[in-house]
Amino acid sequence: MRRDPRFSYRVHGETLDNGLRALTVELPHLHSGLLALYVRAGSRHERPEQSGVGHFLEHMFFRGSRAFPNSVAMHAAVEDAGGNLNGYTSRDHAVYFTPIHPDGLGVACEVLADMIAAPLLTEMDVEREVILEEMLDEVDESGHDVDLENLTKRVLWPGHPLSLKIAGTPKTVRALRVGDLREHHDRFYVGPNLVLCAAGPLDPREVARQARRHFSRFPAGRRSRERRPPRLPPGPHFRIFAHEESQTELRLSFPGPPEDGPDFLALSLARRILDDGLSSRLPFEIVERRALCYSLHCGIDAFSDVSVFEVEAAASHGKVAQALREICRTLGELQANGPTPEELDRAKARHRMALEFTLDQTNEMAAWFGATALFREPPSLERRADEIDAIDAPRLRRALWRHLRRENLVVTAVGSPGKRQLAEIRKAAREAPGLR
Repeated sequence: MRRDPRFSYRVHGETLDNGLRALTVELPHLHSGLLALYVRAGSRHERPEQSGVGHFLEHMFFRGSRAFPNSVAMHAAVEDAGGNLNGYTSRDHAVYFTPIHPDGLGVACEVLADMIAAPLLTEMDVEREVILEEMLDEVDESGHDVDLENLTKRVLWPGHPLSLKIAGTPKTVRALRVGDLREHHDRFYVGPNLVLCAAGPLDPREVARQARRHFSRFPAGRRSRERRPPRLPPGPHFRIFAHEESQTELRLSFPGPPEDGPDFLALSLARRILDDGLSSRLPFEIVERRALCYSLHCGIDAFSDVSVFEVEAAASHGKVAQALREICRTLGELQANGPTPEELDRAKARHRMALEFTLDQTNEMAAWFGATALFREPPSLERRADEIDAIDAPRLRRALWRHLRRENLVVTAVGSPGKRQLAEIRKAAREAPGLR
């Protein structure tokens, strides 16, 4: 494998007796570090009747633990070490992290281990109200969900845990009790489900020592497993959800391979060709040339067993149908003819630069190695750069042919177009002009 001197980092790791992996991403050129604990427990690991339990537990960790009995004591200890505790729950994992001064590693490990291993779970009713308030961001005045991300996942994977809302529903959140949180904690917060990752100018021997000292307290247990979602019947599929706004939000989704699948990197490169700055195909064709919308984004939402290639836009109700058609035509043009040599070279160069930029971000480096290690062995940045460089135009086209097909298309929308406009949008989704 070619070694690139621009990628200056080292990764060290060991596995504790309880199954927890402790990684150090050594970045000696930086001045700050990051400590993060990744947990293989997200909303897809929950039962429908307990939807939101993991997110609720995440909130409760910050209210106090055995050694730091209230949030003030907990946060003050970390802040004195140059840190700031934070965390989030996603569909397939959770993470708890803090930036740190290199001299504050021991304190950060002590606090992070205690808050996650020994939460007091007090003031649950107060935190319940905080969560219910937080959930209002995703609903309209009638309480109906209008969050395009949640709605799209429901259409893509009906009845599957990946379709569950991360925060749960008001009904499930109101029904949760301390015992539910304890049960979830006991099941998922075990050694084989945990990866501790420290990134920055840190001594890997000290990281390993602190990991053994503070994180050996987690019990050994069963590693989480996920059930792969079934594929929808051949489409295209179209769903619109009513919401009174001046624009309609639109998302085109194509189920795709997992991150370690043979076509994933080719689709990632295609994504850059389609949307990686205003000179890319989608912004140029849809925004700059035709002024069909102002907001447009293309991305890939990736999981351990599946991914979704997505194009999202917001347009006035009267322009949605035309925007949908032009997006499909732009995708179809790349699918039919492939990228130009200049586009392919530019996308590869941009990808390599993005990998180099990662070296300046402790959170990005920790996620690259720590979050990935929950599910598989993380690739080095050098290996990823080489894999991207090896993709040629025919391989990219074959990946687009296999996945960005009309029969795989799922179109979801949130808005209030008129009856005639809605009929035009439906027709555009059904025809998906330009796609195979």
